Amino acid sequence: MYTQNFDEALCVSLRRKIGKAIAQWHMISQGDNVLVGLSGGKDSMILLHALHEFARRSPVKFSLAAVSVKLSGMDTSPLKEYCRHKNIRYEVIEHDIIGIIRTRDEKSPCSFCANMRRGIISSWASQNGYSKLALGHSLDDAVETFFMNLLHSGRAKSFQPVAHMSRTGVTVIRPLVLSTEAAIIDEVKRLGLPVVPSACPFAGHTERQRTREYISDLRERVPDLYGKIIHALENLSCSDSWDGSK
Repeated sequence: MYTQNFDEALCVSLRRKIGKAIAQWHMISQGDNVLVGLSGGKDSMILLHALHEFARRSPVKFSLAAVSVKLSGMDTSPLKEYCRHKNIRYEVIEHDIIGIIRTRDEKSPCSFCANMRRGIISSWASQNGYSKLALGHSLDDAVETFFMNLLHSGRAKSFQPVAHMSRTGVTVIRPLVLSTEAAIIDEVKRLGLPVVPSACPFAGHTERQRTREYISDLRERVPDLYGKIIHALENLSCSDSWDGSK
């Protein structure tokens, strides 16, 4: 069962960051049905906790539910208990994504798994009347994606805070996009939120992990690295492009 910190409000600094992202990119509108992709990790847990608080306090009224794609060996019972305590609708979809990755000998398991889970959950959202799918990607994730695209694809881009999925008609929103992993970790600990250990056998041995380590080293030399990346992503323009056709 959950104890003293479980029902406390989100800290002011993190609530402001999430509120700013929601307002800046117009993520949630009156009457929206919002579905949280709940992996059970720290990011998705703080996202669900925050959106539950926003749903209760915000003048913009919206409904909230959560769905998990259950990987082999994943224990979803703490998530089920959390949602029961908060009176949040919660569904579990079982899918052998890890088995598929092994069968395919997938070279980019993290990317493949993320795309598979997003597709599965967005299809469920569409079929059950949820117009928005909230994912727990943080500022750290955005910066890592920027560098992975830059170093491996030669493209200066990251994922969008808001993205419409034409196949399902569902809009993906990322309310944690201005929030750092460090702040999220501290708040999850303070609130005592249930975090489910990763069931992924590839965790810690991926290109994203190597990129994360590279960025950590770079931040020691460039303290405001994240702020510079945000500025770049918000101010990309055609005038900065080396367009060889001109």
